[in-house]
Amino acid sequence: MFRIMYKSKIHEARVTETQLEYEGSITVDEKLMEAANIMPGERLEIFNLSSGARFSTYAIKGEKGSGVVCLNGAAARLAEVGDKVIIISYAVVTEEEVRTLKPKIVLVDEKNKPVKG
Repeated sequence: MFRIMYKSKIHEARVTETQLEYEGSITVDEKLMEAANIMPGERLEIFNLSSGARFSTYAIKGEKGSGVVCLNGAAARLAEVGDKVIIISYAVVTEEEVRTLKPKIVLVDEKNKPVKG
């Protein structure tokens, strides 16, 4: 049997911009993606702590060290600049892997710079 398990998260990142006229996705600072072990194109769940909205999209690599967290396309309607979000990634793992999986948690400051992770 396989299970879908929480693999990593970027906790309380702030939305820095929204781009409605875009094909879709979330652009995330490459440094944050590396810290959370998130790959470009990886499916993500976004939880908006400011509005309660929850949605899925995929990751696009943003400029390293920029702090960018930009919601693109339809997702741009689900947050405003300054909203706090949690960005979650999951993995499909075996029963054996479940026992050793240690989710990666990346905490950020008000400028989306990693403070732990």
